[in-house]
Amino acid sequence: MRPAGDAIGYYRRLHCFALRCVAPHRSPPAPQFDNAMIITSLLDTDLYKFTMMQVVLHCFPAAQVEYRFRCRTPDVDLVPYVDEIRAEIAGLCELRFSDEELDYLRRLRFIKSDFIDFLSLYQLREKYIDVRPAASGNGEIDIEIRGPWLHTILFEIPVLSIVNEVYFRNTQRVPDYTEGRARLADKMYMLGGRPEYAECKIADYGTRRRFSKRWHEEVILALKDGLGSQFAGTSNVYYAMKHGLVPLGTMAHEYLQACQALGPRLRDSQVFGFEMWAREYRGDLGIALSDVYGMSAFLRDFDMFFCKLFDGARHDSGDPFDWGERLIAHYEANRCDPKTKTLIFSDSLDIPKVLKLFERFHDRCRLAFGVGTNLTNDLGYVPLQIVIKMVRCNGQPVAKLSDSPGKNMCDDAAYLAYLRQVFEIPPPAAD
Repeated sequence: MRPAGDAIGYYRRLHCFALRCVAPHRSPPAPQFDNAMIITSLLDTDLYKFTMMQVVLHCFPAAQVEYRFRCRTPDVDLVPYVDEIRAEIAGLCELRFSDEELDYLRRLRFIKSDFIDFLSLYQLREKYIDVRPAASGNGEIDIEIRGPWLHTILFEIPVLSIVNEVYFRNTQRVPDYTEGRARLADKMYMLGGRPEYAECKIADYGTRRRFSKRWHEEVILALKDGLGSQFAGTSNVYYAMKHGLVPLGTMAHEYLQACQALGPRLRDSQVFGFEMWAREYRGDLGIALSDVYGMSAFLRDFDMFFCKLFDGARHDSGDPFDWGERLIAHYEANRCDPKTKTLIFSDSLDIPKVLKLFERFHDRCRLAFGVGTNLTNDLGYVPLQIVIKMVRCNGQPVAKLSDSPGKNMCDDAAYLAYLRQVFEIPPPAAD
């Protein structure tokens, strides 16, 4: 129900303000896509790539890995764009960090000087990545990344951004930015239009599946101008630097997956990963990823020591409401006040879901919401559900067994069965 009296006028004014915040960033009708290279900075990626990369440099510099690409969206033909994708990747591999970019990274409190020295010499190498039509001949493409983890970790996010933009600039040559701006204004209105949601903050997590680089920046500027303090920041380091935003991120699945091959034994790999992270950051960047082996296995390993050591945890698969209730109960059972801990939700969020989660948990813990595709690729077209996942480390299969089976990606059935046995994870109903 909408409020009466002056409040209605306030909300109407807020909605008009949201529309005005989007409007200034409009571009001429044509051309609809820039002709320049898509990725023009190695900072155009998610912060957690750098936080993980620093751990790799200090702890696992010799690790060898393999990543593979998958498009989960059915009936998408990417084969006609293989040459274009290769050309963009070739351009990516020409990039180096500028002095300005290195100075920005140096100012982040958790980045160490020797890592900056390493990045000053860093360059991605084409020899580590291969793009080709899939042998199945059904329109799918294979992207394989093989090589030292330290020298391949920065491929994932920009390559996914390249695939997305190449696809959409060929299939949507005149994008409906008017529709995109209207949808964005509606989201800003939902979030900022009611006083009870004033403390609900969102962050941009949408680099990898954005419609285009240009649209991504327009969305960020609109959120910054229209939401003020309700826009917490962005995972994208380049736009954080360019627009004075807070860069956000800690660890991703690949880090804990790699620990399956790098730790002392498989059963202890999750504990090993958390301990190595804490040793590197000494209490900083204290958000643990909870869904590499599912929530039950996470809670078994996330004992009182980790409950008190880490600032919180991030949800990325399964029912978010059930996850939040279980984590709060776990904190209470381990004598930690949930109100001092941060629960981060980042799995396929839209603003209505954000608001429902805020209503459920806002007075029981600290909250953060990372919204991705629904912000940066919502112009009325079906977004691509594409991923690049680590599948091997040091020649050994690695895998994620999350609470959303569709997110699992491993072609070694024997290893998956062994992983389930070790972590006491029952097979999904479809098995």
